[in-house]
Amino acid sequence: MRILGIDPGLRNLGWGVIEAEGGRISHVANGICRPGGDGLAQRLLGLFEALSGVVERFAPAAAAVEQTFVNRDGAGTLKLGQARGIALLVPARAGLAVGEYAPNTVKKTVVGLGHADKRQVAHMVRLQLPGAEIAGPDAADALAVAICHSRHLEAGGRLQAALRSAGA
Repeated sequence: MRILGIDPGLRNLGWGVIEAEGGRISHVANGICRPGGDGLAQRLLGLFEALSGVVERFAPAAAAVEQTFVNRDGAGTLKLGQARGIALLVPARAGLAVGEYAPNTVKKTVVGLGHADKRQVAHMVRLQLPGAEIAGPDAADALAVAICHSRHLEAGGRLQAALRSAGA
């Protein structure tokens, strides 16, 4: 199954695509959408177009988006939320189921620590996807979101299989 992971951002939106099959994962592609233009509307349009191109090009079967971290800057949080809306809209518009994960859940799944820093996340992503050329920290975070989603889908599949075999 091909999975798209997205790390939302208004200036840098990271994306990563992995292939997951039978508990094994492999790198497909990753990058960073850097929308140009003046004003919020133009940036959001740029994100929409760039991410739509990623979905069209790599044809994922599922997607996952990191939830936003709420901080003291209400205006900044609101703008980030709008970028996150684009990150949810694009795969949903393509008919994909979209998972959402808190940053601590992603870090715990990929690194083993819920409060890992960006360097630790990038290091573990490189270990799990050997040979992958990662476009930057935002792309590494997006790949971590995709890995997290693959692990959760895998665990859910094992649970469903166990329930079927138990006759439930």
